[in-house]
Amino acid sequence: MTLPKAASPIASSNPARVALVLASESPRRLALLAQAGIAPDAMQPASIDETPLKAEEPRLYALRLAKEKARAAGETWRGVRALILAADTVVACGRRILPKAESEKDVSDCLSLLSGRRHQVMTAVAVRKPDGSVKTAVSLTRVAFKSLTTQEIQAYVRCGEGLGKAGGYAIQGRAEAFVRQINGSYSNVVGLPLLVTVGLLKGCGFINL
Repeated sequence: MTLPKAASPIASSNPARVALVLASESPRRLALLAQAGIAPDAMQPASIDETPLKAEEPRLYALRLAKEKARAAGETWRGVRALILAADTVVACGRRILPKAESEKDVSDCLSLLSGRRHQVMTAVAVRKPDGSVKTAVSLTRVAFKSLTTQEIQAYVRCGEGLGKAGGYAIQGRAEAFVRQINGSYSNVVGLPLLVTVGLLKGCGFINL
């Protein structure tokens, strides 16, 4: 899949048209948008500090990061009729926020914690409008994992799929075989809840659907 890269502010012969910029470099989010018939005009990854605040609740953490990403990416598009779409996905056990796995140990630790338990996946979606205001929504999905053996955890760690993923797993890959039950949006767990996202975009004036 060819990814649209960040570019100079978009010029359009149609003054009524609102451009769409995805504040991410995630091919998964791009593919989910395509699934809904949406093609961003550009991708503008936002680099922000993702360290949770002390005692910050998972839902508020996801919302804060999504809004900060939308605002940071929107700086490039100041004065342009563009909607900046950003999202942040958080995996949590109770109030505990699981990390985006940066090492095999992180993946192993996350899976050991999730084994045989229910957890929550929250994706906050933020859309920055051309006037600088930001609209948000949050999708929550409850996921239950089966009890994992040491061998299953080790095999998943070795495949490398969990690296860089919130909670150390990717439900759209091998980890789907670990899911005993899911209650809520599947696309939310992948990284972008389509029902919430499409609703937000329409509410913010995106008419290219």
